[in-house]
Amino acid sequence: MAKDLFDHFSQDIPLSKAISERYLQYALSTIMHRALPDARDGLKPVQRRILYAMKELKLSPTSGFRKSAKISGDVMGNYHPHGEQAIYDALARMAQEFNLRYPLIDGQGNFGNIDGDKPASSRYTEARLTTFAESLLEGLNEDSVDFRPNYDDTLEEPILLPSSFPNLLANGSTGIAVGMAANIPPHNIIELCDTCIHLIRYPDPPITTRMSKLPGPDFPTGGIIVSTRDQIEKAYLSGKGQIRVRARWEVENLGRNQWQIVVTEIPYQVQKSKLIESLAKLVQNKKTQLLADVRDESTETIRIVLEPKIRKIEPETLMEAIFKLTEMESRFSMNLNVLIDGQRPKVCTPWEILKAFLNHRLVILKRRAHFRINKIDHRLTLLEGYIVAFMNLDRVIEIIRYENSPKDTLIEEFELLDVQAEAILNMRLRSLRKLEEMELKNEQISLTKERCELDDLIGSEELQKNKISDELKAIKAVFAKNPACQRRTAFSDLTDAGDFDLEDVIESEPVTVICSELGWIRLFRGHVPFDQDFKFRDGDSLKFARHGQSTDKLIIFGSNGRFYSLPASSIPGGRGLGEPIRLMIDLPNEVEILALLFHDPERQLVVVSEKGNGFIVEEGEVLAQTRNGKQILNLKKGDVGKACVPVVGDHLALVGENRKMLVIPLSEVPVQAKGTGVRLQNVLKSRLSDMKSFALEEGLFWQTPKGQVRQAKEVAKWIGKRGGKGLKPPHGFPQKNVFS
Repeated sequence: MAKDLFDHFSQDIPLSKAISERYLQYALSTIMHRALPDARDGLKPVQRRILYAMKELKLSPTSGFRKSAKISGDVMGNYHPHGEQAIYDALARMAQEFNLRYPLIDGQGNFGNIDGDKPASSRYTEARLTTFAESLLEGLNEDSVDFRPNYDDTLEEPILLPSSFPNLLANGSTGIAVGMAANIPPHNIIELCDTCIHLIRYPDPPITTRMSKLPGPDFPTGGIIVSTRDQIEKAYLSGKGQIRVRARWEVENLGRNQWQIVVTEIPYQVQKSKLIESLAKLVQNKKTQLLADVRDESTETIRIVLEPKIRKIEPETLMEAIFKLTEMESRFSMNLNVLIDGQRPKVCTPWEILKAFLNHRLVILKRRAHFRINKIDHRLTLLEGYIVAFMNLDRVIEIIRYENSPKDTLIEEFELLDVQAEAILNMRLRSLRKLEEMELKNEQISLTKERCELDDLIGSEELQKNKISDELKAIKAVFAKNPACQRRTAFSDLTDAGDFDLEDVIESEPVTVICSELGWIRLFRGHVPFDQDFKFRDGDSLKFARHGQSTDKLIIFGSNGRFYSLPASSIPGGRGLGEPIRLMIDLPNEVEILALLFHDPERQLVVVSEKGNGFIVEEGEVLAQTRNGKQILNLKKGDVGKACVPVVGDHLALVGENRKMLVIPLSEVPVQAKGTGVRLQNVLKSRLSDMKSFALEEGLFWQTPKGQVRQAKEVAKWIGKRGGKGLKPPHGFPQKNVFS
């Protein structure tokens, strides 16, 4: 038998199949039971279990507080057998007013702050439910949702909560699963209720109506949304997009032409301490003429004071620069990836999420109606028995006093049910009065009427819609009285900070930028001679050295055909050994830096691949707006970028690894904004090695390995048509087949 068991558990399965099956199980578990929120109640399992455990502990908004350690321990022991610290972290987040728009837990003690400080240990803090959490739990004891056994089958827990308001969009959520993630912004609860009420009557309203009801997120930290209506609409329709949020600020007049800027609200999920640190760097940075001082005068409210370095500068100009250089402006990357019906992950629009919530409320309504009908039926049954007893009160008393088995006698004589007879026997003596009889009959009439109304409700979709609308209107009326529920985040059509010119606030001075072979970049003040002895790390050496101005931008061309942009003002000073340029731009490790130049918008560049394909591009076209760069030279499979040189003169010299040089007129090279280009030199089975742009009348120059400059005045021999093979280079040309 032992052999049979061994054979059963030791089946030969291919490793790839075993890994894929087990990884799929792990991925599904992570997606459904940990990372993604449910569209119906907007909660993850750990949050749902915390709220349910607190309800079981009777921690209502009007009750006393209990130690967070007690709550975390109950959740871990009864429902969530994971780390207590993870449970407490989730509990603390639900109590943080700067994280949740409508906190579900009322915390007492240190639950962290907007500076990024962590909450105190669970033994030092206390908690109870808020009125918002109570609304999520309303009707839980009325068979409104299904329950399932907990992890050890000793208790039961709800699969989801009734949720009387759309909590997912109201409070937002974040989560990272396997192969997918969610990042849902919070919204205004009053606007959500209005949208739901409208969707009940008009399930598919036009987009203009939808956007008027739900214009955009409402962050707990306030701020100003500067994304346009079209951008928000596009993000909502796709379920993904970025929402730009700026800090709220005002100018404070100090008299005598003196003023300062006071920031009163900062973007969502930006730590105030790090924001202050980045502002302090602007004060210390002598290359920028921005701030003279930064003070954090915050108490329970945000108050960051910014003193300008130059009083003549306009406050708007100063703030545009600060928005560009710090997290005073941030982008919320929205990803509305949720669980539909608790099973299927899907990237939804906000209105699809609200429809899932409304469908959930419809199920809750029907289940609570059936639950109430069962309760009414049970009570009516008892009332019938009570009324029989009052109609025959003397005989009932006689049976109870003298019969050995009064229950059986009551059932037989008055044709009662067992439950009715039991209720009569348990009746209190003080209930045996005439007034009680009248109250029983009135209650019977009232319950019968209520039951008829519930039957009508279950059988009519129109009545169900009206009921859900009335519930939402009631919830909205309650929330509307709470000042905390009023919209905090405003909207504004401001000038795009991306169009702002930093030259207005950065001091222009000569600088020298050097970049090493390993990609370490630094900046020196002044135009330092290139033959200076620069220090590098062991095994590293100089690759690029360029003169420019501190207000200029650098453009970097990589072997992947992409151009990257980098402000000179962002490059670290030359006292140290610099910083990796790959930390400043998203340049993959396998991509080689082929060119580094100070940007000249009036200049043209020639780009070419190893297979000899290239074209001319206007330098104004290559500036990238993001760290990810801008694809200019499209590369075919097996090809990589090889060189990028400024257009100088009227001819272009190309040389391949096969030691063939070709000179072609620049007039034969097309000008394109991007693309693959045309074949400039046919290098056959070899690769292009280098190229140089020059003026024909001045001749072709190159540099020898010893640093000497050589010249070929007559290059007519090598001039050919575009796409030619070329001839052997002039005498003395470097063996490495490069011009410099």
